[in-house]
Amino acid sequence: MSRPLLDAVRAGDHLAVMTLVDDGADPDTPGADGLPLLCEAVAAFDSTVAGVLVEGGADPDRVLPDGTTPLWRAVDSGSPALVTAVLGREPRLRLAEAARERLLALARNWHESGVAGELRRRTGASGPVERVRVDDDSDGFNFAHQVSLGGLSVRDGHAGILTALEWAFRILTPVDELIARAVAQPDEDHATWWEVLRVLLDRKSEETWSALVAHRHHPDPAHRRFVAEYVRVRGVVADDSPYARREGDFVSAWAAEETDPAMLERVLRALDEYEHPGREAAALRYAGHPDVAVRRVVPPLLLPFADDPPLAPEARRTLRALLRDTDAEVRLGACRVALRHAGLLPEAVQQLLRLAEDPDPDLHTPAASHLASCPDRTPAVADALAALLDPDDPPTLLEAGYGLALRDDPRTAEAYHRIRSAHAVPEYDHRWNAVWHWAWDNGLIPPVG
Repeated sequence: MSRPLLDAVRAGDHLAVMTLVDDGADPDTPGADGLPLLCEAVAAFDSTVAGVLVEGGADPDRVLPDGTTPLWRAVDSGSPALVTAVLGREPRLRLAEAARERLLALARNWHESGVAGELRRRTGASGPVERVRVDDDSDGFNFAHQVSLGGLSVRDGHAGILTALEWAFRILTPVDELIARAVAQPDEDHATWWEVLRVLLDRKSEETWSALVAHRHHPDPAHRRFVAEYVRVRGVVADDSPYARREGDFVSAWAAEETDPAMLERVLRALDEYEHPGREAAALRYAGHPDVAVRRVVPPLLLPFADDPPLAPEARRTLRALLRDTDAEVRLGACRVALRHAGLLPEAVQQLLRLAEDPDPDLHTPAASHLASCPDRTPAVADALAALLDPDDPPTLLEAGYGLALRDDPRTAEAYHRIRSAHAVPEYDHRWNAVWHWAWDNGLIPPVG
């Protein structure tokens, strides 16, 4: 047994696991129970460590004394992130058909029986289950519910796991069925939503596109929300695809026709991810919308792209009106855009100075960020940044210090000391680098040696 590797796996220290495996430790090292350490990572729902072990050569298909495999146990766990980590490369080629069918049947049984029902069947326990929301991936990108009964705990992501396995084995499940799996979870941050999205994003056929966008007119709002999220993510990950203009046309047309404010907000957020000429028209159409959530997503639609011409007079008038909106977040978004236009810069700066003094502290960090990087070098801006050097608000403190450093303001010295005292020093952060270099250049940091 490699004690250091065992300790690193149990501690969830994926960097130490990576180092030890790179240095020659056997990734299939058995733990105290005789099972490979990959099983220990799976039992702990530690997808990051499990992924490092598999990438390092641990065998996800190794048959264990009870007839299962680490991959089987990952599927059983209900964690989509764990299955993705343990699945490994080319599972369709690596696994025999019978093994693939067994994994699919396992995931399908959990999905169709329901987590609570299957736990009761396995444990023989009755009564209510314990259900806790947990991050399913190490980045907190999505979540699952961890459900416990009779000493067993699993997560409720089996629909997502089934979807991931089907695609990995190149089974083209009907689009309608996949969307139904996603929307069965009311929260879009659930891991099953992401697995269905991920698979549909990978399925680039015209048949998939047509079947998916047909749900735009589905009577259930959840289906329409799914389509809006799909096209938004498409804009993020595939903005340079040959289909980007077609998809942008689809979102732009939807934005022009949508009447439900909650759905319109989502569609406009999706449109913002496309470099499409319909953006400005949508901004002009909805800048005065009575729903504040809709107005909050309008200003970014006026942000120019690299080759865009200057804003037309009507767009400038609209942006100026947004700078005076009754909602602070709308004004903040408008400031971000207006700072790029010399004619609107003074108005944007005045609004930012007011937002920097707003009673709502949530506005201070973005206001400081925009003031810090804006081209205005007047004393009023520097004074506003200095007033935001609050050690009890580290994000704002860092932005304000950065802005003072850019202006070579002597109050950067105070910012340097306060940032260090507040432990608000992110690693490899350009803002802290600017403050640190200012402090070095001005003798606040003694030379080493």
